[in-house]
Amino acid sequence: MLLNTENRLVTDKQINQFFSPESKYTYEEYIQKTVHYVTNFLNNENFYSGESPSNLRSKTNLITANSNSTLSIDDTLKEIKELYLDHAIGFHHPNYVAHLNCPVLLPAVVGDIIASSVNTAIETWDQSTSATLIEQEIIQWICSKMGLPTISDGVFTSGGTQSNFMALLIARDHYAFKHFGLNLKENGWSSVVSKFRFFCSEKAHFSIKKNAALLGMGYNAVIPVETDDKMKINPNALVLAIEKEKQLGNIPIAIVATAGTTDFGSFDPLETIAKITNEYDMWFHVDGAYGGSYILTETHQEHLKGIELADSITIDFHKTMFQPVCSSAFLVRDTKYFKYISYYADYLNPLEHRDEDCPNLIEKSIQTTRRFDALKLWFTLKMTGDKAIGSFLEKVHYLALDLYHSIKDDPYFEIAHKPELSTLVFRYKGQGIQEEVLHDTINLYVKNTLFNSGQASVASTKLNGKVYLKFTLLNPKSTIDDLLNIIQMIKDTGRNYKNKN
Repeated sequence: MLLNTENRLVTDKQINQFFSPESKYTYEEYIQKTVHYVTNFLNNENFYSGESPSNLRSKTNLITANSNSTLSIDDTLKEIKELYLDHAIGFHHPNYVAHLNCPVLLPAVVGDIIASSVNTAIETWDQSTSATLIEQEIIQWICSKMGLPTISDGVFTSGGTQSNFMALLIARDHYAFKHFGLNLKENGWSSVVSKFRFFCSEKAHFSIKKNAALLGMGYNAVIPVETDDKMKINPNALVLAIEKEKQLGNIPIAIVATAGTTDFGSFDPLETIAKITNEYDMWFHVDGAYGGSYILTETHQEHLKGIELADSITIDFHKTMFQPVCSSAFLVRDTKYFKYISYYADYLNPLEHRDEDCPNLIEKSIQTTRRFDALKLWFTLKMTGDKAIGSFLEKVHYLALDLYHSIKDDPYFEIAHKPELSTLVFRYKGQGIQEEVLHDTINLYVKNTLFNSGQASVASTKLNGKVYLKFTLLNPKSTIDDLLNIIQMIKDTGRNYKNKN
């Protein structure tokens, strides 16, 4: 039976919206017009328009409201400008110092455009061919920088949370197989796994506990260990925590060290932790999502000493290598560890067709369909170079130190730490105010007022139950004057609150 397609007419204009030889001039037109709007986004005066959530919501014009009506490229770009580009957060702006969002390098943008247009799926050789080789080249490069052995391997991921998930999963399944002969991938849960324990700093990323829960082990499978006055894990406290869990009948299986905590940029003592994991026969994972890229610098080699001993490493290129999201990687000391997550599907990557010359990267990933995210970093390394990236990272580090020295003696501020990376945590202290709860209220007021007005974006966190402000510096184009300008905004806003209340 033949289907009647007469009632399913598609116009030439519609069919030529596909990326194809027939649409190459349309593609060029769309890209050129889009570039015009994106470059105009760079002209936005503030990092954010300051538009209220209710007003933004009222601007939303869902396409489902009139699904039979379509717009031209010009009208659609005008609409997205009013809805999004006029109000998008500008991570490139000198007054954005809130989170781990970096300005992006232009070579990376070129790589992203190519990857999105060609739309390579990176999971199997017959979908990606040389794209597979490029990702492997990037992985081998970063493994070498980390000092891992030649048998090391890795895979691109969506970010640090996914990479840390893979680390905990492999650590668990490897320990279960090595010490109890359990194949959790094949046979599922075993009661002994409920006794497995991970150890990390109390300042470690929340994804460690979250991932333990997602693995079915629960938050309590993660033992947070106290830190010293520099926000680093205390090795003596770590050993005591391991011994305590053993006395309780639990089984210590892994230690997660942090190379650059989210709040303070602190580096746990990696060499010491490596010795502890070796003594207790535990997995050694380094969460270097933030600080791992500093392996490219001369300033932080001592901080990262010992990372070459890790069984697995998390690194986020979209945090500190100036890449568009997503661009991250999960590395393992020995490629054989990927056996704990591999699966062979008859229609995709059958085991009997496995060919070392034509590798299927799906064997190393918990994702199936995956973008060619490595291309962005490939362009960056080719056009910018890793030495330049290292110098950018050193610049934001020294910028954080300059800010620290600029305000450490200012009576209006209480500083939590001296920066090891590019973050500074501090709080505004209103003069003559004794109640801590009022200091907390004022600091939150400062943060929210500056954001809602579009003047500046500053993050907040808590230390010992008190509210602090946080600068996260990832823009090498920023200057100390830019930062001191925000500091003055904080002072003025804090004084304004005090005068009103």
